[in-house]
Amino acid sequence: MPDLVLATRPLGFVWDTDDPFLFCVHHEDAYPRGNGQLAPAASLAGRKIGSDFEGIDGWRMYHGDSVPGFPQHPHRGFETVTLVRRGLVDHADSMGATGRFGGGDAQWMTAGSGVQHSEMFPLVDEQADNPLELFQIWLNLPAADKMVPPHYKMLWSEQVPTVDSVDARGLASSVTVIAGLLDGRAPPPPPPHSWASQPDADVAIWTIRLAAGATWTVPPAQAGTQRTLYFFDGAHLAVGGQAVGRRTAVRVRADRPALLEAGPEPVELLMLQGRPIGEPVAHHGPFVMNTRAELVQAFNDYQTTRFGGWPWERQDPVHEATKGRFARHADGEVELPA
Repeated sequence: MPDLVLATRPLGFVWDTDDPFLFCVHHEDAYPRGNGQLAPAASLAGRKIGSDFEGIDGWRMYHGDSVPGFPQHPHRGFETVTLVRRGLVDHADSMGATGRFGGGDAQWMTAGSGVQHSEMFPLVDEQADNPLELFQIWLNLPAADKMVPPHYKMLWSEQVPTVDSVDARGLASSVTVIAGLLDGRAPPPPPPHSWASQPDADVAIWTIRLAAGATWTVPPAQAGTQRTLYFFDGAHLAVGGQAVGRRTAVRVRADRPALLEAGPEPVELLMLQGRPIGEPVAHHGPFVMNTRAELVQAFNDYQTTRFGGWPWERQDPVHEATKGRFARHADGEVELPA
């Protein structure tokens, strides 16, 4: 249908998103082997340690000064959804929760009234490279839920459904469902105060892979939903018969089926969809509120309370290299992959 594609825009480092999402970042770093301290066995000379986003040699330290990643920092008023496709993330937060996840796991964290957390990328392999690939997606909260208690949950890869299919020519497609419903398959529910937990929010987060030459049709969503397809890997793709360039965001009509056609190489997309919250957004740094006055209050509250303080000895806590995937929640409960 000629009016299926509403708009296209190129993908930068930070991807623009539409309400109810705030933005998405695709972190892809070709980290070298580890040095035995979970840090790169490579020189850090020439990097802006503490703020290294240059991608020298194909990888970044981000805000880490030894182990790559994001040491202790605060959030309020929204949610983070972190989908780790390759590599590991060590999590710690001001609630006293901690864990390690990766290899297809997703972490869903509601910042709510305020939380501090760290997200470090330990380089556990000392004999080979440690590639990392993840999406971090920021999902807004409505005003009524911006000050709910913080909460986080794990969606282990063993619990996240992948829906496989073949087209009329026998060519394969595969869709991993982080949020939403596809062919009767759904992942574990999001946190209780998430916008995605609202029955009519129609939030879906899918990764879509098509084999070379394959076709697959994205089923229609509810009227009033917004849907964007992020074509992040591959060379040639058509959406509804319209060719789109590589590394392109494609906003489409969500209430119509969208036929995807891969070119002569495999392609991958991330799909974000949801009903807009439709409220004013006041965003500065780590806080997302509805008004400037609420932003000022957020900064004041953080300076006064530190959102409960930081219970860890380091700003960048990491686990030993041999530690497997796990989550220890604030109440002490230890959760392992199913």
